[in-house]
Amino acid sequence: MSIKMKILLIEDEPDLAAIIQTSLSRHQYVVDWAADGKTGWEYLIDNRTTYSLAIIDWMLPKMSGIEICQRLRAEKYTLPILMLTARDRMEDKITGLDAGADDYLVKPFGMAELLARLRALQRRAPTFQPERLQLGNLRLDYGNNAIVIT
Repeated sequence: MSIKMKILLIEDEPDLAAIIQTSLSRHQYVVDWAADGKTGWEYLIDNRTTYSLAIIDWMLPKMSGIEICQRLRAEKYTLPILMLTARDRMEDKITGLDAGADDYLVKPFGMAELLARLRALQRRAPTFQPERLQLGNLRLDYGNNAIVIT
């Protein structure tokens, strides 16, 4: 039995998001979708231990993909990130990668290439070692050497 990779897709174009979600599901990925940056950020923070990878658009309402990348990296979150965007200038690619994206794919793109990039990111993904582990109202916070009951 293979383990399914759980992906967070943060994309504000509903038609494109539906196509990506459907295609990835056919390839045995489990995909959650957020239509704006703020909701995507909340998904990431609330489900810190469940996503294997994030696909993030740059130009999102409420919080940009660049800001999401920067905030994740500032918090030492090592989740692999694929930036998916229409911004295709060399300077944009550099900005996206420097902000914390691990890969950068320009729209329009081929689904076969997206799938290949996801496989590559999965191979490079670090072994997961959570800083926090929560079970019910008990949370172990390894980063602060604390046990918290909520």
